Amino acid sequence: MTTPLGVIEGFYGPLWNWQERRQLVRSLAPHGYRFYLYAPKADAFLRRRWQEPHPPALAAELAEFGRFCRSEGVRFGIGLSPFEIFNNFNEQAREALAAKLSWLDRIGIDELAILFDDMRSGAPDLAQTQADIVHWVRERTSAGQISICPSYYSDDPVLDRVFGERPSDYLVTLGRKLDHSVNIFWTGEEVCSREISPGHLKRIGNLLGRKPVLWDNYPVNDGDRMSQHLHLRGFTGRPAANAAHLTGHGINPALQPTLTAIPAITLAESYRLGPEYQYGQAFRHAAREILGRELAEQIHTDLLVLQDGGLGRIGDEKRQSLLRTYDAFDHPAANEILRWLMGEFQVTDEMVATQ
Repeated sequence: MTTPLGVIEGFYGPLWNWQERRQLVRSLAPHGYRFYLYAPKADAFLRRRWQEPHPPALAAELAEFGRFCRSEGVRFGIGLSPFEIFNNFNEQAREALAAKLSWLDRIGIDELAILFDDMRSGAPDLAQTQADIVHWVRERTSAGQISICPSYYSDDPVLDRVFGERPSDYLVTLGRKLDHSVNIFWTGEEVCSREISPGHLKRIGNLLGRKPVLWDNYPVNDGDRMSQHLHLRGFTGRPAANAAHLTGHGINPALQPTLTAIPAITLAESYRLGPEYQYGQAFRHAAREILGRELAEQIHTDLLVLQDGGLGRIGDEKRQSLLRTYDAFDHPAANEILRWLMGEFQVTDEMVATQ
């Protein structure tokens, strides 16, 4: 059984450019990646400033990227986070949302995701309100697929601490109220789950009344702590048996677009090989494909420093040595490592709070 794989560009931090996005699609489409959801937290016109129109140049780039994805056999979608709209879905909010949906239709999207994650709620009947909004949207969009990220998209108690305690029976109510054609994202037992098991996915599917789409927060490395580390290793803790309990599996990529293709390819391998999968071997194969033999071997040698040690544990002498090493390679992935070493990918708590 195969699970449609995809990229959910949903991280906090600096934006990619269009060439980087296109290259990632080119790298992953041959490995079974079939959807791309554009939803970076730094695109304010999809989040806090969602009621304002995108600048025309950005809108044109989005439309062009959508056409590119379809030419590669990849479904293109946009994730809209109408900020805290469920707290007051009044006439003004409806007008603004209708205008945004009309703009999205002009862009030309295959999927529209309404993202209710990482916002505080004061709505008493949260699940019912969110289902009503999604159905209202469904009647006014040409997108063939509608998806939703719930406010509580994981069992992780950190969500209750940061965004307020989840209503009892939130997931069951949301699943019962939402039309069955609507996909629901889920990240697992944690926001960044170390392991996702068939048993867990089966339980969540039963609660939602449908198989979820996994929003996998690996190899994403945003946030103050995680952006200090490069996430390069092959996927673990995602057994191929999960496929029976999923509608799709999307990865939230790392801040480094070229390097992110390495773990992304290993996920496809883990589904393809099942119990024969070996995450170290898969890393080596994927790294060679993306980087070439010499750079792949260098990164493999430095894995402990880049992924486990991180910037906080690299002394100045070691940093200078790494800068010299990777400066010798003419490759976008080596450039990403240089930029990371210089602190260009640092994501601060303030960025997370304001994007």
